[in-house]
Amino acid sequence: MKMNKLTAAILIAMLVGILTGQGYRMFAPDQAAGFADDITLLTDIFLRLIKMIIAPLVFTTLVVGIAKMGDTRTVGRIGVKTLGWFMLASLLSLTLGLVMVHLMQPGVGLSLSLPDDTASSGVVATAISLKDFVTHAIPKSVVEAMATNEILQIVVFSLFFGLAAAALGDAAKPVVMLMASGAEIMLKVTGYVMNFAPFAVFGAIAAMVAKEGLGILATYGTFMAQFYLALGCLWLLLIAMGSLFIRRRMLTLLALIREPILLAFSTASSEAAYPKTLDRLEKFGCDKRIASFVLPMGYSFNLDGSMMYCTFAVMFIAQAYGIELSMAQQVTMLLLLMVTSKGMAGVPRASLVVIAATLNQFQIPEAGILLLLGIDHFLDMGRSATNVLGNAIAASVVAKSEDSLAETAPLGEVDTAKA
Repeated sequence: MKMNKLTAAILIAMLVGILTGQGYRMFAPDQAAGFADDITLLTDIFLRLIKMIIAPLVFTTLVVGIAKMGDTRTVGRIGVKTLGWFMLASLLSLTLGLVMVHLMQPGVGLSLSLPDDTASSGVVATAISLKDFVTHAIPKSVVEAMATNEILQIVVFSLFFGLAAAALGDAAKPVVMLMASGAEIMLKVTGYVMNFAPFAVFGAIAAMVAKEGLGILATYGTFMAQFYLALGCLWLLLIAMGSLFIRRRMLTLLALIREPILLAFSTASSEAAYPKTLDRLEKFGCDKRIASFVLPMGYSFNLDGSMMYCTFAVMFIAQAYGIELSMAQQVTMLLLLMVTSKGMAGVPRASLVVIAATLNQFQIPEAGILLLLGIDHFLDMGRSATNVLGNAIAASVVAKSEDSLAETAPLGEVDTAKA
C-alpha cells in the first residue's frame, strides 16, 4: 500500500526531530533547554492555526448536518445512539485500565524514589462536579465560546441553531446554504493548514527529546511499555467492537485514519487531528451530517485513551505508595471517573487534573503525580492517538446503524488519496 505525501513527511519529521533533539543533548547540552523552548514555536503556530479553524468548522458542519436531518426525532435518535456508544466505550476503557494495572502491577517494586507526601505536584486538584459540568456546557455567550474554543459549548449552541433551522424549513434555506459554503471553505483552509503539520511534528518531537532526553525512556521503560500494552489492548477492544457493526470495512477505516492518528500521536493533541479525521470519515463513506454531529461530541464525551489512563495512573500511584483500595472503593472510583472524565474537554492538562482530584477522594498522596510528570508527554501521545481512533469508530458505527455508511473506493485507491 502506498503512503501519501503528508504521512511520509510526518514520519520523516518525527525521525529528524528525534535525531536533532538527541544531538543537542549529546553535543550541546547547555543549549538544549533553550533550543527546546525556541523550536516549540513551530508546534505552537500549528496548534494555533488548528484552534483558529476548529470553532467555525464545528459550527458550520454541525448546523448544516442537523438542519439537513430534518426533524428533532432524527436528531434525538442519533443523539441517543451516540451517547449510548460513548457511555459503553467509556465504561470499557476505564474498566480495562483497572484490569490491566492489576495484572501488570507497574507500581509494585518501583525502583524510583517516591516523592514526599507533602510535595506539591503543581497540578490543581479541582474536582469537576456534575453541576460544574452542566453549567460549563451551557454557553453564556456563543462569541465567547468560539473565542475560547469551548467545543462542548459550541456543540450545544449549534444543536439549538440547527434544530431551529430545520423547524423553519424553506425560510432557513439561504442561511443553511451559506453555512454549507462556509463549511467547504473551512475544509479548504484545513488543507492549507495541514501542509504545516510536518514542521509542527518536528518541533514537538525535537523539543521533547532535547528537554527530557531518550534516557527517560530507559528509566520509565517498564511503566511505559506496560501502559502502551494496555493501550494496545484497548485498541483491539475498540476495533473488535467496531467490527461487529462495520465488519471487514474496519480495515479500510484504519487505513484512512492512519494519518490523523499519526498527527495526534506526534503532536500529543487529538484536537490537531480533528479536521483531518472529519475529512477521512467522509471519504470512508460516513454521512457528513452524522460525522459532523458525532465527532465534536466525541471530543467532549468519548476520550477513551484519556479515561483508561485515569484508572491506570491512579492505581499505579496507589501501588507505588503501598495503598490498598478495596473492591468497593475501586468501583466507586470507576463511577466517579465516568462523571468527572466528561468534563475533560477544554481543561489544560485535563487528565492530570482529574487524576489529582481522584487521588484526593481516596487519600492517596497527590505528590505521586510527580512520578508521571516527566513522561506525561510521551504518555499523552498514545492517549491522543487512541482518542482519535475511538471517535472515528464511534462515528462510523452510528452512521452504519442509520444506514448512512456508503461504500467507498478499494483500499489501494484510498491509500493513494491526497491529504
